Parts: sequence; structure tokens; C-alpha cells
Amino acid sequence: MFHKEGHKIIILFLSITIIDILIVEYFIENSTLKIFIQILSLLILVLILQFFRNPKRNTVISDDKILSPVDGKVVIIKKVFEKEYFKDERLQISVFMSPINVHVTRYPSSGEIVFSKYHPGDYLVAWHPKSSEKNERTTIVLKTKTFGEILYRQIAGALARRIVNYAKVGANAIQGKDAGFIKFGSRVDLFLPLDSKVKVKLNQKVIGGETVISN
Repeated sequence: MFHKEGHKIIILFLSITIIDILIVEYFIENSTLKIFIQILSLLILVLILQFFRNPKRNTVISDDKILSPVDGKVVIIKKVFEKEYFKDERLQISVFMSPINVHVTRYPSSGEIVFSKYHPGDYLVAWHPKSSEKNERTTIVLKTKTFGEILYRQIAGALARRIVNYAKVGANAIQGKDAGFIKFGSRVDLFLPLDSKVKVKLNQKVIGGETVISN
């Protein structure tokens, strides 16, 4: 199953691959070169397909748990001053997504969407300390039953060139459901209350919509 944000790109690369293979087959006589170009075309198509995959997740909805919004590796767990919305100290937990990870963003908790804002910006590598403030990003705040307001931020990386955000102010988010997509690379930051009980460790691999981040 592939994410809808990738349908046009997948069709484009599938068409290019088929045309490329046919052209190479009929117009290049060197068999070694022919095979190399055809295999390379197929590998590029496979990379595109794996990037836009959207596997079904077994989300157990719970108001008492914050789930990981994305697949990836936990790279930051620390107390920080959140400048944009809360303007006070929060617990930041960041998950880095490599190009081979699923890049679907899922709602970490159910609740009302009370804030959603897009920021154009730079394209620093996603693990850069300033990427949360300087890169292209979106900030979304959910008002939850158990945790109060929590914030998650989609951050574009060096390769990413488009963030897709489905969160609309006033709508109700359902934990684990599709909240957006970041095309080609990136990171998601979570900002939680300071008394949140963290259930993950640095460098731990997490699964979006399944791994419990905090309770």
C-alpha cells in the first residue's frame, strides 16, 4: 500500500522506467551497458516505491499514552524552552527519519487541533540543532484529555522539499491516523509536559502509531 502523496511520483517514475528500459533495449548494443542502465532504472523505481509505502499499523487508541508520530530513531530527549507556542519549558523528544523509513506522520494522540501553522525555511540536515527553528516546518498543537496541550513539529531535512500537513484547526485528531507526510527526509519533534513519563531511550527505533513515547 502506498501513500496518496506518492501516487503521481510513482506513476511518473514507473513510466520513465518502462520507457528507459525499452529505449535501452532497442538502441544500445553493448549488453553490459544495457543491463547496467536497466538495473539502475529498476533500483531507482524500487527506492521510490519503498519511500512512499504506507503500511497498516495496529494502533491501540488510548488517552493515557502518547504514541510515536513517525517511524525512525529517537535522537533527542531533553528539557527545552519552546519558543513558538507554549513559551515555557517542555520535554522535547525528537525522532529522526532516514530515507529508508516510512515517512507518514500520524497523530500521536487523540484530541482537538487548536493550532496549525506552516513555516517556510532552510534545509539544514535534520539532526542539526537549529533545524527545529530554521528549517521548513509545520507546528501542530493538540488539546488532549490526559496531557493537556501537546505539540508536534514536522521538520524538513536536507533532502526534503515538501511537508504535507492535514491538521486543520477545530478538527478532531484520532490517535494513529494519517496526519501528513514529509517528502524525502526529515524529523519530527514532540513537546510534552515536563512531568511526562518517557518510555523510550536515545537511539531507540520507534514505529509510528504503535511505539509508546510517554504516559
